[in-house]
Amino acid sequence: MHIFVATRKGMLGAAVLSLIFVASTPRAHAVSKEIVELQTQVQQLLDQVQRLQSTLDAKMGVLQHMAEQTADTANQMKSTVDALQQKLNAQNDAINGKLDTASGQAQSLNDSVDELKARIAKLDKNIQDLQTQLQNMQAPPAQTQPSIAPGAGPTSGVPGASGSGQGTPGAAASPGAQQAPPLQETIQAGVRDFNAGKYGVAQGEFQDVVHYYPLDDLAGTAEFYLGEIAYQQKDYATAIADYNQVLEGFSGNAKAPAAQLHKGYALLGEDKREEGIHELRSLIQRHPQTPEARAARNKLNGLAAKSAAGH
Repeated sequence: MHIFVATRKGMLGAAVLSLIFVASTPRAHAVSKEIVELQTQVQQLLDQVQRLQSTLDAKMGVLQHMAEQTADTANQMKSTVDALQQKLNAQNDAINGKLDTASGQAQSLNDSVDELKARIAKLDKNIQDLQTQLQNMQAPPAQTQPSIAPGAGPTSGVPGASGSGQGTPGAAASPGAQQAPPLQETIQAGVRDFNAGKYGVAQGEFQDVVHYYPLDDLAGTAEFYLGEIAYQQKDYATAIADYNQVLEGFSGNAKAPAAQLHKGYALLGEDKREEGIHELRSLIQRHPQTPEARAARNKLNGLAAKSAAGH
């Protein structure tokens, strides 16, 4: 039954289509020509669109390739600029370091020249003092024997005098020619007395060394201890003067770094902050590897920390 109905419907549909085809045959011929023209135009448009698409794809590929090349070039330029910037920074740091070093060397050279001038002046003074002492020692004494009254015999009025004309013992010596004390024993005694706190006794012993042996290197050591005695007594002005004697006349003495360190302390003790800081920095430049230089750095760091805390 269902098959019959379906067949019948198919036959009816075919008949209807046949009637429509027959009725529209003349008109379809005219329409088909227009359709063919339209199809041709559409096909031409499609071809043009395809060619345009191909052209656009090709140009987009070129543009994309150029963009990638531009990006790579920009990255390379950025890397080159960064490397150049780092190199310039390193060169600037190196130049600044060299300038600081050159400035420090120039300052040290100026200090050395000033020190040399002071040493020359000190040496001239010592030579003059030595010449004066030698002249005093070589000058004949005022009286080498007691005077004899006119008409008196050789032994007249001189108890115990011999006929040879000699005077009393010790009369031949010049009153001002005092015998110099032994150098090593005197300096050692002065150091012992200084360590024992006998500053008055030690001061006299160190002054004897400076007076009788002004050109010996131990005179520089004695000057240092004289400065130490004054420093212990808070007589900073005298201490600075004694330390300067060491630094100017005996810069090669083993006590020179300690003398400069304590001179800086003494200047700070007199509230001469800038001068004291300059002296400590000069010590670090001249004797950078010494314990005194480490002490000077610690003192400078403490002053800087104290100044920062005060602000």
